[in-house]
Amino acid sequence: MCTGRVDLSFVLRAFARGADGVFIGGCWPGECHYVTEGNYDALFNMHLCRKLLEQIGVNPLRLRLEWIAASEGARYAEVMNDFGRQLKGFGPLGEGEGLDRDTLKLKLEALNRMVPYIKLVERERLRVRFATQEEYADYFAGEDFDRLFRELLLDKLNITLLTLLLRDRQLSSGEIAQALDLPPAEAARHLKNSTMYGLVRFDEKQKRFALA
Repeated sequence: MCTGRVDLSFVLRAFARGADGVFIGGCWPGECHYVTEGNYDALFNMHLCRKLLEQIGVNPLRLRLEWIAASEGARYAEVMNDFGRQLKGFGPLGEGEGLDRDTLKLKLEALNRMVPYIKLVERERLRVRFATQEEYADYFAGEDFDRLFRELLLDKLNITLLTLLLRDRQLSSGEIAQALDLPPAEAARHLKNSTMYGLVRFDEKQKRFALA
């Protein structure tokens, strides 16, 4: 299977089911077996997924992409052993990041719910095609991508997390800010937008926010 077929949802599902790391191995750039050069799509998706994982507090290096030809058995073994040692150093997923199980589950669920939206944004606003791995790395580390990421994905992620938090119980704005690890003013902005969109309502009697 071409690495270009590795969907974002596959990676997130693996982490949601408790995998400590996800490894993707593909053909070397310039040696793709398909005219689509799917390994470049895989490289883009790897960088995007790492950015999303970092945003929810998960070590982005738990996702690894390597180029390995079918004839490079020794290299495959070496890379896998190295990745295994790296994951042992990180510790179990969540525990190694200082995230409790419920918080990690909530954040991964939020990302999984956003996958259709992320794909749309990626196709319409974020997608690029470069000739080298270095250009992809520079793009994702640059200010232009960071601005687009915050504008198009970060607010949506926080609102998704907010609605998931309110799924089981009502919360005050302070409790929401603490749970999302956001400054009170930013949490208030997301609550205002969520109320405007009809996702959240304020319970005057309880003085707390609830799902609409």
